[in-house]
Amino acid sequence: MRILYSHRVQSHDGQGVHIEEMVRALKRSGHEVMVVGPSFYDPTGFGKENRSIAAVRRLLPGALGELAELAYNIGAYEQLKQAYVRFRPDIVYERCNLYFLAGSLLARRHGAVLYLEVNAPLAQERKHHGKLRLVGLARRLERWTWKSATRVLPVTQVLADMMVQEGVDPARACVIPNGIDLQRYPPRSVAPSDGPVILGFTGFVRPWHRLDTVIEALAQRPPGKPVKLTIVGDGPACRDLAALAVHLGVTDKVHFAGLVLPVDIPAMTGSFTIALQPSVTPYASPLKIFDYMAAACAIVAPDQPNIREILAHEHTALLFDPEAPGAMWSCIERLIDDPPLRARLGQAARAELERRNYTWAGNAARVAALAELDVRQDAP
Repeated sequence: MRILYSHRVQSHDGQGVHIEEMVRALKRSGHEVMVVGPSFYDPTGFGKENRSIAAVRRLLPGALGELAELAYNIGAYEQLKQAYVRFRPDIVYERCNLYFLAGSLLARRHGAVLYLEVNAPLAQERKHHGKLRLVGLARRLERWTWKSATRVLPVTQVLADMMVQEGVDPARACVIPNGIDLQRYPPRSVAPSDGPVILGFTGFVRPWHRLDTVIEALAQRPPGKPVKLTIVGDGPACRDLAALAVHLGVTDKVHFAGLVLPVDIPAMTGSFTIALQPSVTPYASPLKIFDYMAAACAIVAPDQPNIREILAHEHTALLFDPEAPGAMWSCIERLIDDPPLRARLGQAARAELERRNYTWAGNAARVAALAELDVRQDAP
């Protein structure tokens, strides 16, 4: 199958990881894939935004920046159309981005079979964080792109339901969660360790992740089994978290690993005793959860619908009430004191990931199976 992969991602962050892993999995499955995206994507370092784009955003704040995003479609659509005519793909697979209309225009004007991968309700998300000025326009265009697709591929059922409420035909919504390359994660030893219990977190570190509560709990914990926290990643909360660790006198218990290349993530997560997902948006499919499952970690995560699509309380994780103060730390303490429970949960999480094939290869197979049906139906 010939697949034209369209995106507007500008940096090698979690979005870039998703793109590269999905393209790699499709190619490994024998499909021919052409990628069309920003010319400045390739030279950008992992975790870093392209400097020219950052400069444009500083110079064109607010509504002007959003109009510039719309103007980006002039060249992007022409580039995608030329690739479509030249490559003659069976489907166009596009990663949804706010104000990115190239694939939708191609589907409307040229009848392309469009698969739209949707990771978040981006208009709502950007409005919530105060980074959206043309709210009405953004929401209308987002709905228009969703409805333009042959199929929408939301990463959770929660997100699919949100899209259906916005007018998307439920028959065209197929949930495909994030995944992992399981070959990078060797089976984990469950032998008991005399070393400290390592609490671990990976990803972009934001204030709402509430890692401050973990550091505060470490500072208040009475003497006993040594417990440390490793934070893998960077983000706006790291400076305040480091200052908090200094203030509370626990710098020896908190390690900031900083940015780590994706290839090194398996080794880092493999060192965790207990893996943390302290908070998450209600519609996301967190990449870190699949890393934790692949590494056979004992996982602590919020008890909410999108997480329950992946994890089950007492079976593959301990889930806590995100509204109850101290609930997360109670789960952590329980796992600190119960090594057999940690081992059982970690092994069950890894087995569940394998059983449900939460892998990039599995996702590639799901997309290909759907595409075979749609291409056959679209054939004259």
